[in-house]
Amino acid sequence: MLKITDIEVIHLRVPAMDADCEWGEDAVIVKVHTDKGIVGVGEADSSPLVVQACIEAPQTNFYCNGLKRLLIGENALEIERLWNKMYWGSNYMGRRGAGIHAISAIDIALWDIAGQFYGVPVHTLLGGKYREKIRCYGTFIPADKPEDNVAVVQGLKDQGFTSIKFGGGVMGDDPDTDYAIVKAVREAAGPEMEVQIDLASKWHTCGHSAMMAKRLEEFNLNWIEEPVLADSLISYEKLSRQVSQKIAGGESLTTRYEFQEFITKSNADIVQPDITRCGGITEMKKIYDIAQMNGTQLIPHGFSTGILLHASVHFLAACEQGTLMEFSQSSSPLFTSLVKNQLQFDNGYVAVCDKPGLGIELDEELIAKYRVN
Repeated sequence: MLKITDIEVIHLRVPAMDADCEWGEDAVIVKVHTDKGIVGVGEADSSPLVVQACIEAPQTNFYCNGLKRLLIGENALEIERLWNKMYWGSNYMGRRGAGIHAISAIDIALWDIAGQFYGVPVHTLLGGKYREKIRCYGTFIPADKPEDNVAVVQGLKDQGFTSIKFGGGVMGDDPDTDYAIVKAVREAAGPEMEVQIDLASKWHTCGHSAMMAKRLEEFNLNWIEEPVLADSLISYEKLSRQVSQKIAGGESLTTRYEFQEFITKSNADIVQPDITRCGGITEMKKIYDIAQMNGTQLIPHGFSTGILLHASVHFLAACEQGTLMEFSQSSSPLFTSLVKNQLQFDNGYVAVCDKPGLGIELDEELIAKYRVN
């Protein structure tokens, strides 16, 4: 038995608390401590203070527990049983959304602990790796002026990326600006590079999304991501029948239950669970199986810290069809420096880490610098 003795929640933030915060500029990570000195690390890409509350809250009733209370004294190696205990014991406030984000962080840390305990990488615990490296697409937030994105794209080409995606910022606010940015990026990327766009649901309606997809056909987009909210399954289904580009979505969803509905009813070509939101590694395995049984490609969302990237790499390495992953181009120190032994990126691919657990070494000085709590 490897007894859980503490769950430490760490809130990190680069801007001041009252300042605007961009993707990648804050984070919530957890350290799960055990009585044998093994410490597992996980994260949730969510609102840090909300996740902290989900973990540290006292009991209200037997269906409404903070997650820490449920796990102290438990055997850290019994991962799926503990997932079910957390899900059941936080039923009133944690069945979806931030409650599952918090479970995700702890679940990832438990897999890290198990790998360290058994002396093997997480991908071995998941059944073994299919590949030594995973192809990446570079993700960036586009500049407001279309021409300012040319240098960004050239920089990605110089790094060896053969696939890129952009979204956030002004994307989705104005049809003509969307067109101009996509045109500038495609011309800079050239005809051979894969180009994807992410609307973060800002096209809002099926009709507008279909119109824009038709307008952008000349740029040969590989996929259009989250043109509308993932809740709008009918819009996704209509779009998938009307447009030539692949339709992707699902980063905001949690648990196998929401993903089963999305995969079977939206007719999306690509589903994009985030391992730090959907329920962690334990739930991601179930979502992958649902996607495979329904002919849907799973390409994880990932735009946070190196903890998320390491967890995604281990998961994809153990998936027969885990051949593409997102690679943030954030300049935030929480992305570039939180994990001291960053993934080895070379010519468009990241190497699969073979160290025990997730193989992560955190920069404790950086944590002390940006720690809020």
